[in-house]
Amino acid sequence: MPHEPNNTIAVAMSGGVDSSAVAALLRAQGHDLVGLTLQLWNQRRLAGHEGMPEAVQGRCCSIDDVYDARHVAEQLDIPYYVVNQQERFEADVVKPFVSEYLAGRTPIPCTLCNNHLKFDQLLTTARQIGADRIATGHYARNRFDEARGRWILSRPEDKSKDQTYFLFGLTQEQLSRTMFPLGEMQKPAVRQMAADAGLAVAQKSDSQEICFIPGGDYNTFLKAYLDEQGEDLPNTAGELVTTTGEVLGQHDGIQSFTVGQRKGLGLTSVNPLYVLAIHPDSHQVTVGSDEDLLSRDLFANRLNWISIPELTEPIRVSIKIRHRHTPAMATLTRVTNGTADQTVHALFDEPQRAITPGQSAVFYQEDEVVGGGWIT
Repeated sequence: MPHEPNNTIAVAMSGGVDSSAVAALLRAQGHDLVGLTLQLWNQRRLAGHEGMPEAVQGRCCSIDDVYDARHVAEQLDIPYYVVNQQERFEADVVKPFVSEYLAGRTPIPCTLCNNHLKFDQLLTTARQIGADRIATGHYARNRFDEARGRWILSRPEDKSKDQTYFLFGLTQEQLSRTMFPLGEMQKPAVRQMAADAGLAVAQKSDSQEICFIPGGDYNTFLKAYLDEQGEDLPNTAGELVTTTGEVLGQHDGIQSFTVGQRKGLGLTSVNPLYVLAIHPDSHQVTVGSDEDLLSRDLFANRLNWISIPELTEPIRVSIKIRHRHTPAMATLTRVTNGTADQTVHALFDEPQRAITPGQSAVFYQEDEVVGGGWIT
């Protein structure tokens, strides 16, 4: 049920234009605010390891971002705190990312971070400092539906900035205490609002990289991180094979591949070849044509339901299998597998390209998020 909130709101401040604009908007509306930044990763930590840059700047969660967030808080004359969550971030996000990648899957650390750390920790810290709500710069919308008795998460007005794909893990409690003030706004208007408020970050570019992986070079990060831990990169070298089992070549490790990958296979072929599947037990990587990447099925587990309490009968949904994927229509069915962790099966109306284990599958009906899970 909706609750009667107090007037103090904790704003999650990343140092970017979106969260800064949220703080300026709520301040102008007369709310009492407290700015919070989660310090998640030491950008200098792996500096000097082979292939890693000496210093990292201008990325999500960098020292620059903390400086920018603090400066915005000073401009708006609101209290500001940095909350050190580096140990928990490593345990809940970095280590699972490393384990998944070494197992031949392609995880999404930003979703793991939202699901297991950011919103949970922000709400806990907010309560400790006397605020019972948080506001973030995510492009999403939420509301309480009286008829269903549930909080509903929906896509934003600006569909090009839709971030609901990364938020499917939010609980009803978290949704009830979270505000998304930018959900009804277009990005150009948000930048203008920040400029009108005199914020120096108004024209700051959006961060596109994973905060702890410079340049998106997963392989180099894995080697550097394991080296820091005193571990060697596991030997997962094996064969590159066709769908019929024909051996086309050798590879140095399954961690170098992801489903749908074309470049870097080390093979020459008349027709382009793509990674179709990664087999962690045999260390084989199956390759084939672009057409071979098409599939109508996926299974997902570790589910979270938002617009419904659970899935009890088949429903029609549209599904995103990647952040930039156009949602595709499918029939979603519960799989009875005798375990506590429910699994669902999705049968798409039309074949989809490169359904990738480890990625999220998020289910929609119109603009509403029904729920989501992790592709197995």
